[in-house]
Amino acid sequence: MLELFAHPFSSYCQKVLIAFYENDTPFAYRMLGADQPRNSAEFARAWPLGKFPVLLDSGHAVMESSIIIEHLHLRHPGAVRFLPLDADAALQVRMLDRIFDHHVMYQVQRVVNDALRPAARRDVIEVEEAKAALERAYIWLDAHLAGREWAAGGFGLADCAAAPALFYADWVHPIDPAHVNLRAYRARLLTRPSFARAVEEARPYRSYFPLGAPDRD
Repeated sequence: MLELFAHPFSSYCQKVLIAFYENDTPFAYRMLGADQPRNSAEFARAWPLGKFPVLLDSGHAVMESSIIIEHLHLRHPGAVRFLPLDADAALQVRMLDRIFDHHVMYQVQRVVNDALRPAARRDVIEVEEAKAALERAYIWLDAHLAGREWAAGGFGLADCAAAPALFYADWVHPIDPAHVNLRAYRARLLTRPSFARAVEEARPYRSYFPLGAPDRD
């Protein structure tokens, strides 16, 4: 039995949900929230650091979104393989996964965290630095994606990371139309059935977004 402790509006939970949906891997969705005290208590016991998502596989806890996807890749494989067999190609996929997590989603989170603070504690410089870092990432990614359908070969781990990261990044710091390759890639990700499903499941929670969710996507 696979049990996933997650919330549909979380980018890192969406990242893992994409992997589940790609292969129609059966699992129990243990929704986290104030109205789910039992799930929250079991989640806290499984991972006291309190960061979701967390996967329980026959009672064994697996933490961190990238590791959960690799766990599914190894222990519950399907038609879509999230890492290539070639070791060098797999390193490329893992590198892109880290770039989307650390250089895109992390910068988004800096801006969101600032918006969640009381007005007196907000930091304009922090927000400006995060948006500048996002722009640098956009420039690099736009060049990298030239001539590519997916981030690194076939659809895989890196694209699972890219989909929610770019989804929310464009809300925080819109991708300039000049970044043609990056904008087209984001659009392709939105049409991928696995991510489209994750987006729809998260739609009821858009009021949670502290900057105000745009009327699109």
